[in-house]
Amino acid sequence: MTDPLPVSPPQRAAHARITSALSPRQAAEKLEASFLVEMLKAAGIGKSPSFSGGIGEDQFASYQRQALADKLVQSGGIGLAESFYQSLAEKHNDQ
Repeated sequence: MTDPLPVSPPQRAAHARITSALSPRQAAEKLEASFLVEMLKAAGIGKSPSFSGGIGEDQFASYQRQALADKLVQSGGIGLAESFYQSLAEKHNDQ
């Protein structure tokens, strides 16, 4: 097993602010959306040029994938958020 990456005190403080700002449910949904973005990217969503192609097209495609993933999660997702939520809620209650 590998050791975790060292985290400086300022990074720890920033991480604490970010994680404390989200409820366990919100964090679970955000994690599911991030997973879905990667799956949409792997599936090729946004790879073919929709407009004229070019450098800007790639940037637009990432926003499109994020919007699709967010909508998927809002409409029930694929069930990962509930599993993530259960794990996060247990951890949150232990603290």
